[in-house]
Amino acid sequence: MRKGAKDAIAVRGFARFQLVDSETGKPLGRPSKWYRNTVVNLGFAYYVCGSIGAISNSTQVTYMAIGTGTAPGAADTSLQGEVGARATTNNSVMSSKTLQTTTQFAGSTLTAFPVTIQNVALVNTSSGGTILSGTTYATSQWNSNQNVNATYQLRFSA
Repeated sequence: MRKGAKDAIAVRGFARFQLVDSETGKPLGRPSKWYRNTVVNLGFAYYVCGSIGAISNSTQVTYMAIGTGTAPGAADTSLQGEVGARATTNNSVMSSKTLQTTTQFAGSTLTAFPVTIQNVALVNTSSGGTILSGTTYATSQWNSNQNVNATYQLRFSA
């Protein structure tokens, strides 16, 4: 290694969303831009370091949560203002350095509507658990006759 050279791996997450008609599946407008996320402290510890090291409390992404609050801070463990039911994720590797997770939140899980949604997080359980990362985005009005398609990417770079 060169003198002064450093090996580093960066993890950056991005999410985007689109409202769709729950009956026809037709998009209601265009998809949002990609919004950058915050990987929280326990996200690094449990999901990244724990999984790589096969540590007993390691965790994997299996659900996504959506809510009405702000972006999580580094010390947060849950998503502010979570609404509706958490949705199971479909996870895939898009390139050797990108994990992509997708899901659809059903408007039928809402108990009150419309809801002004503006944040999302990757989580490991259907309730409780610890978030890996999350972000906030431009608000949208979510109604019971609409679903939300969500795509989340974690991009690793060296």
